[in-house]
Amino acid sequence: MVNPTYVIAFDIGTTGVKTCVFAVSDKIELLASKSEGYKLYVMPNGGAEQDPDEWWEAMCSSAKEVMKKSKVDPKDISGISFCSQAQGVVLVDKDGRHVRRAFSYMDQRAGEQMKAVFGGGPQIAGGNVVKVLESLKWTGAAPLSVKDPVWKYKWVQDNEPEIFKKVYKWLDVKESLIVRMTGEFVMTHDSAFATMIYDIKNKCWSQQMCKMIGIDTNHLAKIVKSTDKVGTLTKKAAEDLGLEEGTPVFGGGSDASLIGVGAGAVELGDTHIYQGTSGWASTVIDKPTVDTNAMIAGAVGVKDGYYNYFAELETAGKCVEWVKDHLALDEIEIYLDKTHNLKHSKGDFETVYTNLYDYMMAVVDTVPAGSNGVIFTPWLHGNRCPFEDSKARGMFFNISLDTGKSELIRAVSEGVCFHLRWFLEAQDKKIKTSDTVRFVGGGALSDITCQMLADITGKTIETVDSPQNIGAVGAAIVIAVGVGLLGDITDAKKLIPATKTFKPNFALKPVYDRNYKVFKALYKANKENFAILNEDK
Repeated sequence: MVNPTYVIAFDIGTTGVKTCVFAVSDKIELLASKSEGYKLYVMPNGGAEQDPDEWWEAMCSSAKEVMKKSKVDPKDISGISFCSQAQGVVLVDKDGRHVRRAFSYMDQRAGEQMKAVFGGGPQIAGGNVVKVLESLKWTGAAPLSVKDPVWKYKWVQDNEPEIFKKVYKWLDVKESLIVRMTGEFVMTHDSAFATMIYDIKNKCWSQQMCKMIGIDTNHLAKIVKSTDKVGTLTKKAAEDLGLEEGTPVFGGGSDASLIGVGAGAVELGDTHIYQGTSGWASTVIDKPTVDTNAMIAGAVGVKDGYYNYFAELETAGKCVEWVKDHLALDEIEIYLDKTHNLKHSKGDFETVYTNLYDYMMAVVDTVPAGSNGVIFTPWLHGNRCPFEDSKARGMFFNISLDTGKSELIRAVSEGVCFHLRWFLEAQDKKIKTSDTVRFVGGGALSDITCQMLADITGKTIETVDSPQNIGAVGAAIVIAVGVGLLGDITDAKKLIPATKTFKPNFALKPVYDRNYKVFKALYKANKENFAILNEDK
């Protein structure tokens, strides 16, 4: 047994932070974890913001708790790192303090800013053809989504000029926390790529893109590697977190980069699927690749020379949360007993579930594949890929007098899986996704969801230990490489074996293929209606 190296990882999600202490040796062992929530401020005009102080407070509270639970001496922590939600915009002053609330990746207010730069003239993929081609040349992608960070930056410049004057640096979520910990203004390569002004060939800020869009290059931070030690904890930060002053802090990565690492999908051609609040399919490739029509691009990964061919769904697990809050909690033969367990009583049997999600999945398993013809579209906050439309919304389609809540709940899970299948098929037009796919995130905790994903996609699905903590595992791998415990990011594969495997049931293929065909047609048939109903959103 190799003597363990102790590390602490912060997984900064959309709705909360998950803080984990790991012992890394010839395996990765989770010693303690704690989740703390914070708010997402969603506004009627398409705004979606968060308060960085709430991130910090949640980190401090959870860090003290996990250190206590793990019984690790703070002096023995070898490194701190992050897996973080990506494409946020945190504008900070010279002291590293935010000058306004942070923009979430979900914010979609900057349509006018995007139109001002990429509108007009002949169009390709919704943008001016000359500028799109120029952007592809320099960045390997194009800022054609209203949610891209560069437009949020421009929105503040146009709409909040007094606040904009206070800006010293433009950072992403984890970088705003790094500066609070260390005083260092940095941005990792994957975060820099996500801004859409990163020179993918020269691995620096693109002067050409900054000039085209109108970016003050003084606002751009130093670019560092995810595995770089970027600084050490200051005395104040150490006191706040309950850690030791001088503890090394590493660059870390975005969730899009590190969840694949934590899943063990790190070698060329490896595909993983994530279902948390958002969802995606990502495949490791070794050259920049882009599909502007499907809004898929090869994003810079944490390993030099590797890219993640990445297709994202804004609301995946969020759809399951929505159906829990708005359908399941109403009444489906559920009541709470004094121990807060859930009971389902029907006929001659009674079953007790530890939580409502378990109960919902049990209900889903009683409904035939295809939800008796009901289809759900998981676009509760617009959609990004394989079509970009901030006005698209969710719907239940083909409800009849025989439809009950059980069918609706199953249709939500199937709808998310249909969209993930759409991602895989879109990716296969440019690259080859792997026949065996690692599935991680909270959705992978349910064997029923895993089997459904296998049946709908036709892929063999593998899961790993603690799939809900996988972003933090990726951050731990970053530290392990940074301190020399591992030689390379790809070494993560030997530390993260598959624990369960789900083979597709091809007997269900006809019904799923039928529903999937209709699912894909629903957006095209309703695009104009979405625009009419949501023109002010």
